[in-house]
Parts: sequence; structure tokens; C-alpha cells
Amino acid sequence: MAIHRRVPVPLESVTATFVSFDIPSDDRDHVAVLFPGWDKTDTPLARIHSECLTGDVFSSQRCDCHAQLHEAMDMMTAQGGILLYLRQEGRGIGLKAKLDAYDLQIREGLDTYAANVALGHGEDLRSYEIAAQMMKDLGVSKIRLLTNNPAKIDSLQNAGIVIAETVRTAVHATNSNKSYLAAKRRHGHLLEG
Repeated sequence: MAIHRRVPVPLESVTATFVSFDIPSDDRDHVAVLFPGWDKTDTPLARIHSECLTGDVFSSQRCDCHAQLHEAMDMMTAQGGILLYLRQEGRGIGLKAKLDAYDLQIREGLDTYAANVALGHGEDLRSYEIAAQMMKDLGVSKIRLLTNNPAKIDSLQNAGIVIAETVRTAVHATNSNKSYLAAKRRHGHLLEG
């Protein structure tokens, strides 16, 4: 894997650098978004965010993805940081299957994990090894990780990235996503409240 291109992109409050990668083992276009305010001698704030078209773009209330993404962007606009945006929609099952899972959740009352299994997938097929390699290609080996997901912590540490601190994301509960958050909590996410 190697860095393909770095491009400055003006966002609402800051100009961030979008970094694309050549990843021979993966045909998805994962990107790193580098917010100014840190350098390689720092221990930057970092977030691994898995793509969620329904939440990230359309502000779906079924999940907390939109709120988590924007929380991370606000924090990184203020202090700098690295946002790794991984193209692993629907816990890694893709958009069409995710919409099928939504249908099962609505019709049969399954949670997000059980719906994936009912469709013949694993509960959560996301992988974070590519995120660790992206960090290494950026020259970053030590971070402050913004997450509530222990799988991200374990995966990065197993790949040699030092987690100097875990910064918890807020719990973005709404009336529409309470059962989703309860399912995440049952599956080990560090959610309080």
C-alpha cells in the first residue's frame, strides 16, 4: 500500500488535506482526511469512521454515524487530527445488503447485528488493519483514538499503532436510535448513559 495523492480541500471551517491510497488487496477507495494543527512529532487525535451513506450524508436517525462523524470533524477542526474514512458500509456488508438489513429490522424487530446474520453475513465484517497501514503510510505510529469501539483499539494495537489515549465519543441518543445503541452496547461498545 502507498499514498496515491494528497489534495487540499476547503471544508466549512478549515482546509483539510485528503489523502488517497493505492491498496492492491482492496478495491475500495479509503481516504485519510488530515486536519491542520498537528505534525508527525505530535500524538494526533484520530478517528476511524466507517462509511454510512444513510447517516453521514442523509442524516438517518437509525444510527449515530452522522453525529459521530461531525463530532470528530468539529474536534479536529479545533485541534487538528486524522480522520480515516473507510468504505465499509453496513458493518462491511455494502449498501444494498444494509438496506435489506434495515428492512429486517423494521419488519422483524431484529437488531443491526442479527439482521446481518439473517442475511447470511457475519455480525460485523469491518476490518481495521487497513486503517493501521494507512497510519503507517502517513508516518504516524502513536495516536489519541476517538472511539467507543474496543475492536478498533485492539486492531490498531495488534498492528503496531500505539494508542496513547482513548477519547470516547459522546453518546448521541435519539428516540429513533435507542435500540441501535443498546445493540452496540450489548456487543461491547463502551457507551455510558
